[in-house]
Amino acid sequence: MAGPTHHVLARPEFDEGPKILIVVSPYYKDIADNLVAGAMAEIEAAGGSYEVIEMPGALELPSAIGIAARMGEYDGFVALGCVIRGETTHYDTVCNDSSRGLTLLGLQGICIGNGILTVENYEQAAVRADPQGQNKGGGAAAAALHLVALSRNLKEQGKGLGFTADRLGEG
Repeated sequence: MAGPTHHVLARPEFDEGPKILIVVSPYYKDIADNLVAGAMAEIEAAGGSYEVIEMPGALELPSAIGIAARMGEYDGFVALGCVIRGETTHYDTVCNDSSRGLTLLGLQGICIGNGILTVENYEQAAVRADPQGQNKGGGAAAAALHLVALSRNLKEQGKGLGFTADRLGEG
């Protein structure tokens, strides 16, 4: 019996290439380097540009993105890092809180691709980070690019998300 298949959306197209900030925690340097390589390749393939900044750990990634987003210089963000389960509950805290922080930023309208690997061991991380393999860095960049495309599309159409008076029959 064949394994599950995964559907991948077509790469979004842009009239003007988006500017993306890649924020990475290089705690596991070789894993982080592979994640960044995958993200850079995906952004370049979409005609975008990028900058890369490093933070000490996964917990700092949401804060760094929040700070950069307030400056308004970037269309989107890619959070990259790796958390490997250890002997204590610190793993759960880092995984949950970094993910929650990124989700909260996303719900504020910031276009973020989450590429923080949360794995049981180094071998799992290496497979997921490999740009020629699972390419989770490229996947996180693709997610950010799709959100940027959605945001631009809605702005161009003059439509937002949610209700307005005219949609309620008042306009």
